[in-house]
Amino acid sequence: MSQTVQAEIPDQLFQQAQTLVHQGWAGSFQEIVNDALRRYLESHQEALTEALIQEDVQWGLHGDD
Repeated sequence: MSQTVQAEIPDQLFQQAQTLVHQGWAGSFQEIVNDALRRYLESHQEALTEALIQEDVQWGLHGDD
């Protein structure tokens, strides 16, 4: 399953990505975008998890329920 998204990408980044595809370093522009998004999410996973835990703790200590 996949989702279609529309995003604006700076011209320079787009040209660099296209060059990588044309040179055979990547199979497609979509492959580069998917890999970049995956790496971003993996690199921020620990911070995201910590923020969610902090949010849960604050809710547990001061929640309205």
